[in-house]
Amino acid sequence: MGRSYFLITDGFLSRKEDTIFFKNSEIEKVLPIEDVDEIFVLSEISVTSKLLKLLAKKGIPLHLFNRYGFYVGSFYPRETHTSGFLIVKQVQHYLDMDKRLYLAKAFVVGAIENLSAVYKIDNKHTLDRLKKAKTIEEIMSIEGNFRKVCYEELGKKTSITFEGRTKRPPQDPINALISLGNSLTYAKVLGEIYFTPLNPTISYLHEPSTKRFSLSLDVAEVFKPIFSDAIILRLLKEGKIKEKHFKNFGEGVYLNDEGRKIYVSEFKNLLEKTIYHKKLKRKISYRQLIRIELFKLIKHFLDEEPYKPYIRGW
Repeated sequence: MGRSYFLITDGFLSRKEDTIFFKNSEIEKVLPIEDVDEIFVLSEISVTSKLLKLLAKKGIPLHLFNRYGFYVGSFYPRETHTSGFLIVKQVQHYLDMDKRLYLAKAFVVGAIENLSAVYKIDNKHTLDRLKKAKTIEEIMSIEGNFRKVCYEELGKKTSITFEGRTKRPPQDPINALISLGNSLTYAKVLGEIYFTPLNPTISYLHEPSTKRFSLSLDVAEVFKPIFSDAIILRLLKEGKIKEKHFKNFGEGVYLNDEGRKIYVSEFKNLLEKTIYHKKLKRKISYRQLIRIELFKLIKHFLDEEPYKPYIRGW
């Protein structure tokens, strides 16, 4: 398994023989292709067609974000791990409402359990309501309402003004952090899906769409509390992110270059952090944990083992 690389400096990305070559007015760096699993671009980068051909050949996704932290899209190489049989199983679990509801609830259980641990909120009433939910709309409403409670707690735990979630554009620094954290988590999950036989367009909590990889949205619900909420709370509490790290642009508020570097550094470090996995009886990284979660889904589709979401031992 290679590494995830994050480009947060403007420059030029090209192919140099069988390596990835980054260059700008200040630095030149060569990335050995065998060391790269995926690339996150959070800056203004020019890319050559020769590089894209190399990434396609080696099966390396490239995720693009605009300067303000919003996910723009991915260069998603031709899938090499496809399984027609698994796709049929994924579709069956979408078409059978009972099976779809099971998975939708499972993703939300993971989100609620992990969120409640981050914000120290009791979730018993919410989980009881979730068990009784009979439609996807009801499940999403329950999660949305719990999210609002979490954001109220987030507002209480920081000195930066935060009055609730606003998107496109974010209206305050906290919303700018949430947008970046959620976008990075979504793209990271998508990158891990690429290395499995799962079809990223068939989803259960979020409605499948021709314009997005909606399975990534589903699985990201389990991990956003870890890679977005927990990082944001820690950065604010430790004073690593301050109001000076944000700027107003147009009608929105965004992280400046320094602020983006701080968040991306925390995100990257967490990906490589290891934890002890009780079932595997060994240490694994959080990157590996996401891929393990995806293979748990595969086992569920193949009727080998019911899917249970990852709940972090905080």
